[in-house]
This record gives sequence, structure tokens and C-alpha cells, in this order.
Amino acid sequence: MHVYGTRDLQRLLGVGPSAVRSLIRAGHVKPSKGARGRLQFSFQDLIILRTARALTGANVSTRKLNRSLRQLREALPASVPLSGLSIAAVGDQVAVREGRNQWNTESGQYLLAFEVVVEAGEIQLISRDSGAPESDGVSDDGESEFDRGDQLETTNPSAAIDAYRRCLAANAKHLQARLNCGRLLHVEGRLAEAEKIYREASEPDATLLFNLAVLLEDLGRAGEAMQTYRQALELDPDLSDAHFNLARLHELAGNRRESFRHLLAYKRTSE
Repeated sequence: MHVYGTRDLQRLLGVGPSAVRSLIRAGHVKPSKGARGRLQFSFQDLIILRTARALTGANVSTRKLNRSLRQLREALPASVPLSGLSIAAVGDQVAVREGRNQWNTESGQYLLAFEVVVEAGEIQLISRDSGAPESDGVSDDGESEFDRGDQLETTNPSAAIDAYRRCLAANAKHLQARLNCGRLLHVEGRLAEAEKIYREASEPDATLLFNLAVLLEDLGRAGEAMQTYRQALELDPDLSDAHFNLARLHELAGNRRESFRHLLAYKRTSE
């Protein structure tokens, strides 16, 4: 397996030596020692470092971040799964997705649903209002149904999906409704339906293609996922997480040169 030095971490992820030492002391990152005692980091270490950086940027408390990274490290497989790992800060919880499985890093219990933060390639905090009035009417442009779906996401995801579908029936070009509907279907494990929603888009969109690529990974179709990530990058060359996911997939396929190239592109586009 390819290993990375301290300078690589700075160049690829923008993580300085002090942050690395702090994570090593906490036991979150466990490098080996190479020639002359130089630290060597695995691709899994890069995932931990990137997650720590993202959660810090999402204002997750230090106590919660340390606890979550510790439990993530314990759950991290020896080899990176084809499905990848997604980290989300949801309210006052930190949750992890590995393929179709989702769990709370604090309790270790599996979650029925949570925000899978791969949309637009960013890890983000989620804060949505709960509750929404019921209505059978659909506005001409579907906007009222979109608003209803947005309000129902955390309290009743199935009802939110139905609202987004009604929005799309009224306005098939409503991109955000399509993105939200596909994401919720994905989270609920309704992968074939999510793929259909994404593929029915009338116009290409980088974020939609990125989400479709993540879905294809979860379906075990890594080759199609890589091609779809590349299509997303054709539309948005600065979509940093598309580069990171391509680096991971190339690493799994043993294409180290391509993996490193995309890691460099991830570093450049995420600065």
C-alpha cells in the first residue's frame, strides 16, 4: 500500500505538523516509521486527517470530535471500502456512513436515516425546521411542494420524498428538488429509485453527477462511478471531493500515479 510522508500531508491536505502531532498523540492517526525514523501515513490516515479538518471547520466541539474520531478509527477497515466513508455532523451528533450502513459514532448504534454529506462535495452541518402543514395542492412551478419537502426532511423523510416528487411532476427542471429527492432515496436504501431520479435530469449538473457517482459506488459499480466523477469534473473542475473520491478509487485499483494526481488536484481545489 502506498504511504505518505509528513510533507505529503501538508501538500495534499493542508494539514500542518502541529495538527498531525496532536492527532497522533490522541491516537487518531497511527503512522508507521520508515527509513531514519520518518513517519509514514496510510491512505486511511489521510481519511482521518481530512475528516478531522472538515469537522473542525464545521465547528464540532473538540470533545465530540475526539470521541468521534476515536470511534471512527476503531471502525475503520484495514482497507478502504469501495463504498467509501462519509462523515456528517447532524445536530449534536456525528454520524458515519459506510456503504449502506449508517451509525452514530458516540453510541455505536445504527441510524435509520441521517444526512449523508457528499452533496456538492462538502461536509456540512444540517439545521432544518421540523413540521409542515399538509396540503393536496400543487403550485404551478412546484415551489410550494419543494418548501414542504424541505421542511419534512428530518421529521418524515418519506413524506418529503413524496413532496419532492410532486414538485418534479410540476417542474421537471427543479434541480434542487431532484437533488434532495435523490439524496433522501439514497439514504433510505432505495438506490434504484434514486438512480432513476438522477438520470431523469434534463440538463447535466456537476453536483447531481457527483451524487450519482456516490450512489454507483454504493451499488458496487466502481467503474461507472469513476466515469461519472470524471463527467462531474468536466462540468466543475474545482469539485474537490470528486478528486478525493477518484483518488480513493484509483488507490483501491492499484493505480497509485492516478491516485496521487487526484490527491494533488484535491489539495489545489480545496484551498
